[in-house]
Amino acid sequence: MAKLSGIGGRLYRGETSIDFVGKRKIWYSISGLLILASALTLFTQGLHLGIEFKGGSSFMVTAPTASVASAEAALADAGITTQNIIQKIGDNKVRVQTEALTQAEQGAVEDKLAAKFGVGVDSIDSQIIGPSWGKEITRKALYGLFGFIFVVMLYLAMAFESKMAIAAIISVIHDVFITVGIYALIGFEVTPATVIGFLTILGYSLYDTVVVFDKVRENTKGIAASGKSTYSQAANLAVNQTLVRSFNTSLIALLPVGSILFVGAGLLGAGTLKDLSLALFIGLATGTYSSIFIATPILAVLREREPAMQALAKRVGNRGDKVSAPVAVVQTQAGRGPRNQPRRNRRR
Repeated sequence: MAKLSGIGGRLYRGETSIDFVGKRKIWYSISGLLILASALTLFTQGLHLGIEFKGGSSFMVTAPTASVASAEAALADAGITTQNIIQKIGDNKVRVQTEALTQAEQGAVEDKLAAKFGVGVDSIDSQIIGPSWGKEITRKALYGLFGFIFVVMLYLAMAFESKMAIAAIISVIHDVFITVGIYALIGFEVTPATVIGFLTILGYSLYDTVVVFDKVRENTKGIAASGKSTYSQAANLAVNQTLVRSFNTSLIALLPVGSILFVGAGLLGAGTLKDLSLALFIGLATGTYSSIFIATPILAVLREREPAMQALAKRVGNRGDKVSAPVAVVQTQAGRGPRNQPRRNRRR
């Protein structure tokens, strides 16, 4: 930790610098590949929507002999063999999801499950969600997502500036798209808990981005008048100054979420936690990445297109040429001795 603190101090003072903004094409290429892979996965496999979104029937059975194989056999006996999702939750629970069933089909499934597991029909927790309810849940989820983005963009435009808001929203969309692509690749079911996880990672991604942008604003205040550095240079310094802070914050956030995902959902079998924890884990990682490698470089590109920033870049470049020129003149004059002087000077 002491070594990390020493690196953080050198990064903050500018003694050590990583060129995040200058190498933005590398980060753009990496993100482009991830987005392309996510798009292909979504196109070929699609998302596995839960019954809350597409409608269907759900049965929860609690029994000492609960197993996925027994549940599959019970569904086969009831004549339900397509579009079934069976999950074992803990040691003694099985959750069965099917497509929308008629009243008779639902009764048949309950009877077969009760007979297979040796429990009463009344002890089976059954739930039926119609297609209209699923459409309503989907519409509300989209309303929440777009409403969140609109409010955040409005806030960033008022608190900072419009270009910072645009860069932040692009990074947020980048995070969500990659997370959704990974969900489609793994095949996890998208539930309301997943939507909650998406909204959470949006907030975290913006939090990390706002911290970096606040330092960018501090470093670039009055930069056009001072002319000490270009906007990209000042923005890159801000990323370096907040790099260790972003790393520490992300690590502390990922540790408990990773425990929920790998220990709770993986080892202990708490399947209800994996929807939320996976979205949080992927989103926290991509949010940290985008705030450093995507948001700030995009902001620098947008600001460098302004006439004032272009003029500043020319002044900084010209000043660098003028600083190097006198050094060359001094070195040349230092190499001249009395023999190299004009003859009329030696006469005097």
